[in-house]
Amino acid sequence: MEKSAASYPGNSATPNQLLQLAAEYRKAAHALLPAGKKGNPLSRAPWRLITIHAIELYLNALLLHFGHKPDKIRSLQHDIAGRTELAIAMGLVLRKRTALHLAAISANREYLVVRYDPETPVTLSQVNRLNATLEELANRVNALTAG
Repeated sequence: MEKSAASYPGNSATPNQLLQLAAEYRKAAHALLPAGKKGNPLSRAPWRLITIHAIELYLNALLLHFGHKPDKIRSLQHDIAGRTELAIAMGLVLRKRTALHLAAISANREYLVVRYDPETPVTLSQVNRLNATLEELANRVNALTAG
């Protein structure tokens, strides 16, 4: 049976509500970061998942702010690169390194890998790079949506 658009969780969320949710995931990522153990990549999996989800929520909030419809955003599934391209086309300015990193997150399927693969492949983002990407994106999205 096909679901109606109204039945999707978050379908009626405002950009501000998604920003608030993204901020909570960002706080959770900050709280989880110290729990990871150097030399034990698996111990960072929960932090990575929360961090990537916060990134996705910040991009979703920005796309909603720019007038994209929830079903269009939802159709991107977990495509961080696609969201980033749309946001950049609408005025998001990121450092080149950050934009490339967001594309790499998608290309390496990090969202899926950290959820299901206990082997933690070497293609995963470095901890400081992933954290820097979250921070830059959060700051830029907050600046664009303020006011």
